[in-house]
Amino acid sequence: MRLQDKFILVTGSARGIGFAIAEKCAKEGAHVGVCDLSADAVNEAVANLQAQGFKASGFACDVSSAANVQTMVDAASKVTGRIDGLVNNAGITQDATLRKMTDEQWNKVINVNLTGVFNCARAVAPGMMDQGSGAIVSISSVVGLYGNFGQTNYAATKAGVLGMTLGWAKELGRKGVRANAVCPGFISTPMVAAMPEKVVDMMKTQVPMGRLGQPEEIANVAAFLLSDEASYVNGATIEVSGGIVM
Repeated sequence: MRLQDKFILVTGSARGIGFAIAEKCAKEGAHVGVCDLSADAVNEAVANLQAQGFKASGFACDVSSAANVQTMVDAASKVTGRIDGLVNNAGITQDATLRKMTDEQWNKVINVNLTGVFNCARAVAPGMMDQGSGAIVSISSVVGLYGNFGQTNYAATKAGVLGMTLGWAKELGRKGVRANAVCPGFISTPMVAAMPEKVVDMMKTQVPMGRLGQPEEIANVAAFLLSDEASYVNGATIEVSGGIVM
């Protein structure tokens, strides 16, 4: 198994893509740290993984708070004595056109999607550098590459994640710590499932493969980037979008 005996911390992993990543890492032999805002949701996800026979620990955390994140990372570090991988997956949307977007909508998305990623990476980096190994995988979006109507805030954060990833690859690579990003396209999540059918059908027409992606297809790429099989992959951005921009 590619992640045998590694400890992988996944933010926003109580459900959706984050849970799929946590579950995939667990299947690959990792002890998974499930991190999310709701303690109840975290406990439910951990119970699900443990019921499957996997090793999982839970941490309720608001990633937009540097103090919360440091407390979470300190606790996570004590589980196995080290953190081998971090997946920055936690994120939110607050959509509106530019002229209608409020300061609150802008700040909420920036605080979680950008500052939250910074907080988590900054907290795990010293330990990874000291041990001479580690992998940081940040979930961005094709919106960060190509923009999207009504998502000025979201696009800015996802583009910012890509910029931070490149900086970390250069800063941390010499210490044995790799940083890479994944850009999902349209993925079948509970949020998408709640959309009107005609909207989902329109999304499918934009994808050359004619379908939405599955959370497991993002998880597969994340698990590869966390593993030693990707030992010379650093500073990469991988689209998992079915070719949506072709």
